[in-house]
Amino acid sequence: MSLLSSTIAVPEQPAAPRHIALIMDGNGRWATKRFLPRVAGHVKGVEAVRGIVEACVERNIEFLTLFAFSSENWRRPAEEVSLLMRLFVTALDREVAKMHANGIRLRVVGDLSRFDAPLKKAIADAERKTANNKRLIVTVCANYGGRWDILQATGKMAAAHPGVTEFTEEQFAPHLAMAYAPEPDLFIRTGGEERISNFLLWQLAYTELYFTDTFWPDFDARALGLAIDSYFQRERRFGRISAQIEDQKKAS
Repeated sequence: MSLLSSTIAVPEQPAAPRHIALIMDGNGRWATKRFLPRVAGHVKGVEAVRGIVEACVERNIEFLTLFAFSSENWRRPAEEVSLLMRLFVTALDREVAKMHANGIRLRVVGDLSRFDAPLKKAIADAERKTANNKRLIVTVCANYGGRWDILQATGKMAAAHPGVTEFTEEQFAPHLAMAYAPEPDLFIRTGGEERISNFLLWQLAYTELYFTDTFWPDFDARALGLAIDSYFQRERRFGRISAQIEDQKKAS
């Protein structure tokens, strides 16, 4: 199946979402409601990731993209940021072997230059270890922002085409951080907020959006199923009208 842009042509419609993108929100609030330190929510959130990865494998989802740490999250208290970085390293150490054993590939995208050497090494080792796996591609967006992605892709595109001043989507898209993945079919945000928060700004052009009040540590396979059920109720028109879609169904 191709990686066709939804604004250039109507993408193929698989029986199930091919690519799910997730903002894992509500870890801190989950902990606060239980009179626990915020880091306890982040630790519990890692366990939730494991469950959702397993659920995606069972449902034959091809791509799962997780917004783990945005370029704006550096504004959080320094102690919390430090704990998140340590948790990231720990999670990589604990989870990568299991992912590899189950044929799951891990990729990490974002501006990794701000991370310290141990974390950069852990990321590189994890990506190298799982590079040939194809069962599910899990992308973790870390120090990522949609505007950063567009700017870095623009710079690379300009460098690849010196002297050119007018560009096309076909020239631009290969330079995006996630050029290897199709546009998400379904975007999910947990924790009750209803915004995309600078996540995959280019790629979400025609993605179906789903928001839930459930905090991320409580988001499980059943909750994922509800989101996917909602997706199946949507009519994905990509600029067309319903009558055209009905005519296409009758013709197929």
